[in-house]
Amino acid sequence: MTDLTAFPITKKWPAAHPERIQLYSLPTPNGVKVSIMLEETGLAYEPHLVSFETNDQLTPEFISLNPNNKIPAILDPDGPGGMPLALFESGAILIYLAEKTGKLLPKDPAGRYQAIQWVMFQMGGIGPMFGQLGFFHKFAGKDYEDKRPRDRYVAESRRLLGVLNKQLEGRSWVMGEEYTIADIAIFPWVRNLVGFYGAGELVGFSEFKNVQRVLDAFVARPAVARGLDIPKRG
Repeated sequence: MTDLTAFPITKKWPAAHPERIQLYSLPTPNGVKVSIMLEETGLAYEPHLVSFETNDQLTPEFISLNPNNKIPAILDPDGPGGMPLALFESGAILIYLAEKTGKLLPKDPAGRYQAIQWVMFQMGGIGPMFGQLGFFHKFAGKDYEDKRPRDRYVAESRRLLGVLNKQLEGRSWVMGEEYTIADIAIFPWVRNLVGFYGAGELVGFSEFKNVQRVLDAFVARPAVARGLDIPKRG
């Protein structure tokens, strides 16, 4: 039987199935990237809820796995060479799982790097900018009298949506007809922007027809529907 007891995180979140990938997460845009990927690939995994309400992400056990104290993180008991592998950063996890399974990443080297560049586009642009817009539109920042910070992120979010909309012209998915980790990285954030953040009207989302079309196709996928609710909140 696989033994993960050497990893302190398993003291707070014991592994009922240590032979499976252990997922430590919360159903946020970054978190569901990995649960969706796991559902799409069919890998066996065990989800553990990392609750922000009780600051689980700041506990020594979680920080032992991710020193940056952010979700998601995984512990794969069957990593390279058959040794356990701990990983954090959702983009790195997506690439790792794609390479582990041989799924959702183009096989040709050029296509592979092109897909990864769109994952980086999400990590460096869409995620941070949409997140800041959410702060200034939905959370504490909405009470700031000075609207210039909010408007800065509105403008940048619109620009990023425009880049994505152009890429999707005449394409089923970001990479064309092939659904990849680029879509899994990007569309949970688009969904969050217009759904949870309620910023669709603010950014003029209805103008970005291609983005809206592909978002609808994304959320209609059964694996996506399942992954969006994993781990289940208590």
